[in-house]
Amino acid sequence: MDLVARPNKMNFTGLPLSDFDYFLPRELIAQTPLQQRTSSRLMVLNRAGRLIQDDVFKNLIKYLNSGDLLVLNNTRVIPARLFGKINNYDKDVETFLLKQINEQKNCSTWECLVRPGKKFKTGTKLEFAQNFEGEVVSINPDGTRQIKFNQRDITPFLDKYGEMPLPPYIKEKLEDQERYQTVYSGQPGSVAAPTAGLHFTEDYLDQLQQKGINIACITLDVGLGTFQPVKTDDIKKHKMHSERFELTQDVVDMINQTKKAGKKVIAVGTTSVRVLESSLNRQGNLIAQKGETDIFIYPPYKFKTVDAMLTNFHLPKSTLLMLVSAFAERELIFEAYQKAIDLNYRFFSFGDAMLIL
Repeated sequence: MDLVARPNKMNFTGLPLSDFDYFLPRELIAQTPLQQRTSSRLMVLNRAGRLIQDDVFKNLIKYLNSGDLLVLNNTRVIPARLFGKINNYDKDVETFLLKQINEQKNCSTWECLVRPGKKFKTGTKLEFAQNFEGEVVSINPDGTRQIKFNQRDITPFLDKYGEMPLPPYIKEKLEDQERYQTVYSGQPGSVAAPTAGLHFTEDYLDQLQQKGINIACITLDVGLGTFQPVKTDDIKKHKMHSERFELTQDVVDMINQTKKAGKKVIAVGTTSVRVLESSLNRQGNLIAQKGETDIFIYPPYKFKTVDAMLTNFHLPKSTLLMLVSAFAERELIFEAYQKAIDLNYRFFSFGDAMLIL
């Protein structure tokens, strides 16, 4: 049975949206990945001692102990941008796949962003390639469209005709599309990468395991909603888009064993955090489940599963910045961000990393 995790009921502190804003010099937005994934810098925050340390990612191993558990999101980004034709319109139109709604014998329906929107009326036929067509079947209240494709499995067509959906703040062309994938990606379904995992290589994961650090994988299909800025000054009025996830019993058992042994559960990325914090029953016990979550974590929030977090540096006014501000004190996070700016850290998807202990 699929379960749906709902946001936890939290008392709003009255923090205005402006309290999650900061100025970032444009030149610090990383446009391309580093040649070596593990060459990124690493800022380490010790919450207990309120210490901020400047380091490099390849030294992550020294902050972890044998018996600790890294929880990775093994989702894989799909080439979700499609360009095609609409009858009687001579320019290419853009369809951006967000998530699959259903699958039938000879077709599948997806929720999509479209451009130009005025051309995508209900009943509009789209042609992307030979034997690959779509039709707008409905328009959602938020302006997204439900488009039915004439193929049950559109993966081969996406691989051939689709483009990688890089964030809008990345202006340079990505030469190697695999650099926007984690080395452990395996479950296609995301339209954005779980970027905290981009720093790992297979060799470095092997080094961690040789030290006795355990690794487990969950899956959350990352949607654009995770990265959209909050636009309402009362942040509790912001509604998160739901995202599909899966947490297996094997991983639940590994987490429980880690906790019992007094070791740390380290979530790699905010997506892993959201899965682990969504998967609790009414008794507060972690449970295996497969479903959707729209959990929105902001201060104050008491974390139940995650002991430490590896993440990147996030956009101003974003729900991700609010999540890390709930994990560490907001003041400590912003002190660390200012230090990162002063030290010319690289920000956002292809940027540097932060470890919060």
